[in-house]
Amino acid sequence: MLIGAPGAGKSTVGRRVAERLKVAFIDTDALIEEEAGMSVSDMFVELGEPEFRRREEEAVRRALDEQTGVVALGGGAILSELTRSRLADHTVVWLRVTVSDAASRVGMNQARPLLLGNVRGRLTQLLNERTPLYESVASITVDTDGRAVREVTSSVLAAVAA
Repeated sequence: MLIGAPGAGKSTVGRRVAERLKVAFIDTDALIEEEAGMSVSDMFVELGEPEFRRREEEAVRRALDEQTGVVALGGGAILSELTRSRLADHTVVWLRVTVSDAASRVGMNQARPLLLGNVRGRLTQLLNERTPLYESVASITVDTDGRAVREVTSSVLAAVAA
């Protein structure tokens, strides 16, 4: 299970880790989008954040129940107490990123509704709120700042194998 803030590299690293391990890859945000027939950004606008979070909690439950490979959780999935408790029985890798690196990676990406406006300010706020939650569920922490995807992928693989 990969967790982390927007811009940490969960989807990108998750795909690469799954490829290297020759296992399936699930991105819970992609699952939600597929089932809803709309983007996460559109869901926030049209259905609201509470409905998105409800769908996210359900998508995470299904992904964890059916998981046979690598699962990347949306950055806010750990806000759910139920999701955090479900993660207790899994190896959870926190891809830790600082505001500076996360901001440069996400830029002004309109597909990230919680970051619209002041990207750095919103990332700072999200990291302040979520870091204790990431720490509380992580079995392994891998720093991503200033590192290429292949380096982070190798670190995740080494940490999981240890």
